[in-house]
Amino acid sequence: MASKYYPFEEIEKKWQEAWEKTGLFKVERDERVQKFYCLEMFPYPSGNIHIGHVRNYSIGDVIARYKRMKGFNVLHPIGWDAFGLPAENAAIERGIHPAKWTKSNISNMKGQLKRLGFSYDWDREIATYRPEYYRWNQWIFLQMYKRDLAYKKEAAVNFCPKCNTVLANEQVEDGKCWRCGSEVIEKNLSQWFIKITDYAEELLDYLDKLPGWPERVKLMQKNWIGRSEGVLVNFKFEDEDFPIFTTRPDTIYGVTFMAIAPEHPLTERIIEESENKEELRSFVERVKKEDKIKRSSEDYEKEGIFTGKYVVNPLNNERVPLFIANFVLMEYGSGAIMAVPAHDQRDFEFAKKYNLPIKVVIQNSDNNLNPATMKEAYVDEGINVDSGPITGLPNREAIDKMIDYIEKKGLGKRTINYRLKDWLISRQRYWGTPIPVVYCDKCGIVPVKEEQLPVILPEDVEFTGSDNPLKSSQSFLKAKCPKCGGDAVRETDTMDTFVDSSWYFERYCSPRYDKLPFNKDDVLYWMNVDQYIGGIEHAILHLLYARFFTKFLRDIGLVDVDEPFERLLTQGMVTKESYFCEEHGYLFPSEVKEDGTCGKCGRPVMVGRVEKMSKSKKNVIDPDEIVRRFGADTARLFILFASPPEKDLEWSESGVEGSFRFLNRLYKLFQQQSKLFKGKIDELAEYEKKVIKNYSAEGVEKKILYNVNKTIKKVSDDIEDRFHLNTAIAAVMELLNFYYSINVDTIETDNNAKLAYLYGLKMILLMMSPFVPHITEELWHLIGYESFILNEPWPEYNLAFTKSDQITLVVQINGKVRARVEVDRDTDKQELESIALSNDRIRQLIEGKTVKKVIVVPNKLVNIVVS
Repeated sequence: MASKYYPFEEIEKKWQEAWEKTGLFKVERDERVQKFYCLEMFPYPSGNIHIGHVRNYSIGDVIARYKRMKGFNVLHPIGWDAFGLPAENAAIERGIHPAKWTKSNISNMKGQLKRLGFSYDWDREIATYRPEYYRWNQWIFLQMYKRDLAYKKEAAVNFCPKCNTVLANEQVEDGKCWRCGSEVIEKNLSQWFIKITDYAEELLDYLDKLPGWPERVKLMQKNWIGRSEGVLVNFKFEDEDFPIFTTRPDTIYGVTFMAIAPEHPLTERIIEESENKEELRSFVERVKKEDKIKRSSEDYEKEGIFTGKYVVNPLNNERVPLFIANFVLMEYGSGAIMAVPAHDQRDFEFAKKYNLPIKVVIQNSDNNLNPATMKEAYVDEGINVDSGPITGLPNREAIDKMIDYIEKKGLGKRTINYRLKDWLISRQRYWGTPIPVVYCDKCGIVPVKEEQLPVILPEDVEFTGSDNPLKSSQSFLKAKCPKCGGDAVRETDTMDTFVDSSWYFERYCSPRYDKLPFNKDDVLYWMNVDQYIGGIEHAILHLLYARFFTKFLRDIGLVDVDEPFERLLTQGMVTKESYFCEEHGYLFPSEVKEDGTCGKCGRPVMVGRVEKMSKSKKNVIDPDEIVRRFGADTARLFILFASPPEKDLEWSESGVEGSFRFLNRLYKLFQQQSKLFKGKIDELAEYEKKVIKNYSAEGVEKKILYNVNKTIKKVSDDIEDRFHLNTAIAAVMELLNFYYSINVDTIETDNNAKLAYLYGLKMILLMMSPFVPHITEELWHLIGYESFILNEPWPEYNLAFTKSDQITLVVQINGKVRARVEVDRDTDKQELESIALSNDRIRQLIEGKTVKKVIVVPNKLVNIVVS
């Protein structure tokens, strides 16, 4: 920018160096001071921070700085979630070792974060790819293994042939790999699992003990855990038990078909025995590639294929057809369902589509349900009919009776079922934590001894893009059995990277500790995290795994908290206009002509499609460019001011420029008025002490104190209670406008008014410092202070000065607002009535009408009833 603007480059560099040199952001445990642990989700070191990072970390930095100024001992760390597939892909595509690629990216991103002025204690920096960190991943795994929480079994998994790794269900999108877009296949592999299901009940119950979490996130976790009470009934398939879990045993006499998931173990056997092999296999393979979350959604088209087989209902011995259906998932229950079309809309639509019977077993109060005329399933309460031992009972009452009957007859048992499945942690790739076990021909699976940790990733590997690189390292593969001392082979699977992020917040408490994952005394002081900040996309997996890890670490005596995160803020995305040409697709703004046509072909360009930023849509904002053009404080200010933290933020170049103009106005005001502080610092300190106590003022002084104190209250409440950082900034902007309206010459001879004026200027800097720390630090020293502004206490306010002497009186006619009038607070009723009736606009509106009644509510409104 031109030199007429405030010198942000010089200012920001100056204070960043000063903060680092003095260790301003370093923090230690101090039992005498109340702690506050503020944490943003740590980033993956992809090479550059994006604008979403800036938003996340700016929000956290405001809270951390505010809490420190409020007197808390604030822990505000940062680190790197450094393992993962992109680094390994870089090794394959560019011939760069993942460690080198990761280290280079961290160096670059660390510089970017420092240039934004975030108040991180960099001495606590961690990176999950370093052996001193992942050693403790391995140690925790061994503790789980000792307690039978880590185990290995053969399982069907999603497998991406191109990435050559197992994928979680959430990583399969429309049958394709979420990273590379390749077709995903199903493969049986021997896999490592962690038994998170042992904690399912507690993970569910404790959600109600998290009042500081968004209800949306808690509901997502509840649905993911998916607790259901019901009964496991032994239907019969060719004389074999065919267990079905149901929460609706009151409808069991209405079963007219059964359905299994394409992934069900019986599927292959059914196909092999069928005369219709090709059609069955084609259907099964097609459905397996579909997104499982979409398959289970209500609006997804229900499809199935008859297997030619039948299942027997043990309650009435009826044979019903068995289908393979796309809406049945192995992840829930036993991967098989009983279908009751009369009383389940999904089953009803399926039965209509495939011309299957519909049998009513719950009648409505009119007793007129007829399968032949039903247009939809009857899902309300009613009376059981044609239902054996529960016929004639209200169906809700019949549920327990039916379960008792089933158990008594030995046909099944009462069961609690969870949608949550054990956590598959095996990944067939190099760049992750090695699983610390070996395979011995004599002893079988043997865990590595704790004193031999960490099992370190080898350097002598080949990144070819096919198979797991660890299998190419003979130095890694060859091991000795910890049990018998004989030759053994190391496990080549590495851990899911969600393991790394499931306890990193505890490691921050003592990042250099080498006896255990962390020092128990440090964790006792710092945990749990008081404020956690991150994207809604992590609402389920990361947060669920982190909660599970903390509960496990509690159970082995390392932590004393039940939950890791006291309060959770999920910030919205940053979106931006994109430009789209039908011929050339997405365009950069520079490729669009001034007349709105494509610079390549001249076709009209579609503008205004506000979308999530992505490289493919060419609407990515480079934070470095914003910092270069406008400064870090402007980048921070815009991203905090443009939207409430939890809402999506639409990027606006004009909004960035507006934020920059505000900072220039702030800088200009203090440049002009800084001389007023000369010789007044000590006197101003005494004045401040008086203002926040019982203090009376008049005239200009009182007006200034009112505007300043109401702003302090507004900003404090918005940060502390609501995280409405945008309205907090708006309040200070309004106060700055008020200051520009003051004629300084009028206070020159009134010392109290002058002190009030200086007091307000000082409060502006203190209130804005968490948002824009560089410019406020510069101006703080400009007006004569020597301490860092972060070490100053947060402003207090006098409640008496937050109330104006005047209020806005609403004047209504027959209940409709017709005027607003400024009046003195506590004006009596008679005078308020007189003021309302004498208002010019009101007189015109009631002329020629009869005033029947005047209702006066002091300090609020006057309602004139006319006819």
